[in-house]
Amino acid sequence: MISDRCNQVFEQVVKDYHQYNDINKTCENPYQEGSVDNLLYAKCWIDTAQWHMEDEVRDPDIAPVEALKWKRRIDSSNQERTDLVEDIDTYFLEKFKDIQPLQSAKINTESPAWAIDRLSILALKIYHMHEETNRANVDESQLKQRKQKLAILLQQREDLSLAIDELLQDIESGNKYMKVYRQMKMYNDPELNPVLYNSKK
Repeated sequence: MISDRCNQVFEQVVKDYHQYNDINKTCENPYQEGSVDNLLYAKCWIDTAQWHMEDEVRDPDIAPVEALKWKRRIDSSNQERTDLVEDIDTYFLEKFKDIQPLQSAKINTESPAWAIDRLSILALKIYHMHEETNRANVDESQLKQRKQKLAILLQQREDLSLAIDELLQDIESGNKYMKVYRQMKMYNDPELNPVLYNSKK
């Protein structure tokens, strides 16, 4: 099942990243370039670094100039993340290119890669919520709440994994078909963001 592989790679990334816990650490992707595992690893590495960028920018004592630097870095990271999700969808489009959808085939609300994107974020939520269940400076009531939240996240991962596998099975059997709309992040495009293209005048 593809979800098993995704979860294995995502857990590996989160573990690898936290050996260094350094936003600036270059991703050392262990998988062959062009493979889906390579794409999954690279995508989750971006998610993991960005998770910690989001922590930094929420520092209540952060200087405005520093916050703006983080904001722009997060925007850039988001664009890289989107590009990789689209690369993963391209992998699935190629994989299923010879499948003839049934006349009754339906479209899904999101593509396989965008569902997998949510699985990557869940790996991070689970890791960090698990950390919170081991904090020594919180009371029993707080620990209980964190453990309950962790249980929900684990159930959510199980449900989402099943849904992803069923979606791919439906595409492979012709019961559903893929239709991918490329993301058009207008705020990053100097030709589409009015603040950017007007600044050239």
